[in-house]
Amino acid sequence: MRYLAIVLILFLSACGQSSTDHAASTKQSSDSGLSFTYQCESGKTIKVLYPTDSTAVVEYDNRRLQMKVAVSGSGARYVGEGLEWWSKGSGEDASGTLFRHLKDGTTGEAVEQCKQVTDAA
Repeated sequence: MRYLAIVLILFLSACGQSSTDHAASTKQSSDSGLSFTYQCESGKTIKVLYPTDSTAVVEYDNRRLQMKVAVSGSGARYVGEGLEWWSKGSGEDASGTLFRHLKDGTTGEAVEQCKQVTDAA
């Protein structure tokens, strides 16, 4: 079920982009997976690469965090290196939140609240 939800999110994200603005997009597809850019309320930027359907690499605050998919009630949730990345939606309405991940496996306090950056074109 988690696999299906992740695939659906990635598919819906890919459908929202035309091939004509591919080069200028904040979402890029490459041999290493899909990537997205998020602008956070703090002014910082988070870049997320999804090399596989079960992993994410979150670039935040000059760190590359390796994360693995985790159970989620909604959206896509990845956990690793003491943090948790939780994204919901796709395109203009997409949001992402970076949380502290507690040792008991639960979500802690929010570190960043972010919105996916969209093309001006």
